[in-house]
Amino acid sequence: MAVSTDVRATEPDIGVAVGSDAGFEEFARAAQQRLYRTAYLLCGDAETARDLTQTTLAKLYQHWRRAGAADHPYAYAKTVLTRTFLSERRRGLRDLLVLTRTGGTAPAPAADHADLRVTLLAALAELPPRARAMVVLRYWEDQSVASVATLLRCSEATVKSQCSRSLARLRVRLADAGLSLTES
Repeated sequence: MAVSTDVRATEPDIGVAVGSDAGFEEFARAAQQRLYRTAYLLCGDAETARDLTQTTLAKLYQHWRRAGAADHPYAYAKTVLTRTFLSERRRGLRDLLVLTRTGGTAPAPAADHADLRVTLLAALAELPPRARAMVVLRYWEDQSVASVATLLRCSEATVKSQCSRSLARLRVRLADAGLSLTES
């Protein structure tokens, strides 16, 4: 898997007018879907992901002069999104667990992609919030270890060890469900 260290390569292509309402609206339209996808992976619930995306955009709007003037407004927005998610989880303000085990009925070994997706989202939901954020940022958002460590305010060693443990848990969960996660 190729790891992109240039945040600009993953930003939506927008011309942001610094500090203006029109600039914020343009940014929000361009970035909203991408922020929602990241929020969905963090939360595992469509409604909660929409709420998290809207909260993130509201926070960005409050501080748009600073956010719009940033070198990489999308990276700024992703930082706000991730920190908002972790903050709300710590405070217990939202119930983010959607999928629970229903009694051990595993999908058939020849499961299609929909079964894999549901099982993977359920396995992600079982990870602690901070570990889930690390896995999503590192492997879904394709961020470097250094950028994830900076974003979550921890050491690179913590990111590496948490991601390793989390991937091991995901592999076990998928194996229990009769699916496999291939090494890459």
